[in-house]
Amino acid sequence: MLVDTHTHAWGGDTDELPWREPMLPPGWAGSYTHDRLVAEMDRLGVDEAVVVTNPLYGRGPRANEYTMRAIEAHPDRLYGVGHTDYFGGGRAGTVGGRGADRGRSSDEAAVRERIRQVVGHERMLGVRFYAALEYAEFPTDLDRTGAWIRDDALEAVFDELVAQDACLYVFPKAEQLEHVEAIAAENPDLSVVVDHMAFPDESTDPDEAPWADFEAVAEHDNTYVKVSSLPRSSDSGYPYSDLHDYVRNLLEWFGPERLLLGSDYPWMDDWADYGDCLRWVETVDWLSARDAAWLSYRSFRELHGL
Repeated sequence: MLVDTHTHAWGGDTDELPWREPMLPPGWAGSYTHDRLVAEMDRLGVDEAVVVTNPLYGRGPRANEYTMRAIEAHPDRLYGVGHTDYFGGGRAGTVGGRGADRGRSSDEAAVRERIRQVVGHERMLGVRFYAALEYAEFPTDLDRTGAWIRDDALEAVFDELVAQDACLYVFPKAEQLEHVEAIAAENPDLSVVVDHMAFPDESTDPDEAPWADFEAVAEHDNTYVKVSSLPRSSDSGYPYSDLHDYVRNLLEWFGPERLLLGSDYPWMDDWADYGDCLRWVETVDWLSARDAAWLSYRSFRELHGL
């Protein structure tokens, strides 16, 4: 079995469900529909996939509507991960760190209701924090040391996710792994999934801090990592051998049971085709058949009780 734990799909810019901001992969101008995604899955032998909401729809009540439509159109193939306004008052803008003067109200009841709206569908698995980007209605500006995910007001988000048996998906840069570790430590009943291996780049080394802070994250058994979006981080091309030491370390620290394979397609379209984003695991002899099975589907199914 093969489960792609990180894809995207979005519809056309229509009056009925308009784009609030054209946040598209490099070189793209139009939609990538759920039907097109499933057709690509069929071509490559991908059994199931997780659609992560494209933030082009904003953070309002209809932010995740296209994702909901996707999983309802393909209830045996697709799952979803959404996002919303995580702060009461709904103001967009940069947020300070934990304990800072954040200049925004916190309406806990409203925040909890928004979380319930996102994960109320049985195939919506959780919500995503774009931690590596400044908090805004449309997260686009890089802030690789930002601490907004440690804001006190987010305790309501974490508590409600636990109450709904849903996950927190976090997209950080390496410098923010200390914040991820703190969230996992303070919320032991919350499953925390780090997207894209915290996006290693030219500033990181697999054996040194800050990326090696993953070892501290791994000490908490409620943490998981998506081994995803490799083509964008790689300088060597398929099968992305310059990133294999990162994957080896994750395998050592987390074990295969807490690693999940993902493509990040079609955001990878400028770097690789869909098949390459997933099939690189078949080229490495240091991944056992058991390891590959955990990455390919078993970790996902165990995490979500499927």
